[in-house]
Amino acid sequence: MKVSILIISLFCTVLLSIKSNRFESVANTTKESHYPCKVITKDFVLGKFDFKTDSCFVKVDSKYSNKSIYLQKEVYEAFLKMRTAAEAQGIQFKLISGTRNFTYQKSIWDRKWKKYENLTPIERAKKILKYSSMPSTSRHHWGTDFDLNHLTNSYFESGQGLKAYNWLQKHANTFGFYQVYTSKDGGRTGYNEEKWHWSYLPLASQYLTFYNETITNTDIIGFEGFEFASSLDMICNYVNGISPESLRFLN
Repeated sequence: MKVSILIISLFCTVLLSIKSNRFESVANTTKESHYPCKVITKDFVLGKFDFKTDSCFVKVDSKYSNKSIYLQKEVYEAFLKMRTAAEAQGIQFKLISGTRNFTYQKSIWDRKWKKYENLTPIERAKKILKYSSMPSTSRHHWGTDFDLNHLTNSYFESGQGLKAYNWLQKHANTFGFYQVYTSKDGGRTGYNEEKWHWSYLPLASQYLTFYNETITNTDIIGFEGFEFASSLDMICNYVNGISPESLRFLN
């Protein structure tokens, strides 16, 4: 068995141990973020809020996006700095997806659930989970993650796409952004590689820590197929199925 798989397995074991010994979690459990704008709650990390009316979120200028997109203010500011630095070297970044709350994510899930109706329910869930999250498990809920330029890995393997990806690999960390869904060759679990998906870890790592401390698979409900959250171990295999480098940011 590969070392990376053993590390992930150990992480999940420790995670379960922490959960079994924590204080009982309640709906209004909160934790102060190091970023003063946001108080972290269960509803927030589950995506059950309206980002359009949340004062911590801001709408992205249309010249930087291909549709109406919102991000947390700190994330947007960091993105603008990164975009300016990239533009100075001939690299163009366009946001094609940002914050998605529970309702938004559910609409994506429901559409794909219907699309794959020829499969058995469990296989339908697995098919969707190659690239899309169950509602209440998406990092896009937090306003810290976005998709850039194109939703195919092949785009980033040649031409301008490759140039942009190489620049991101070299410089994105400087601005707080990390590719969380990297290659699975090393044993990473969960979603397939997404070269377009970048996460602002100074905030996202706080939210993931809180998620692991307060959320269980039984909290993932309210949509068709939710009953598979436990058997698929969504939290260990998908929510925490991120690159080892990203896991190091957890408190």
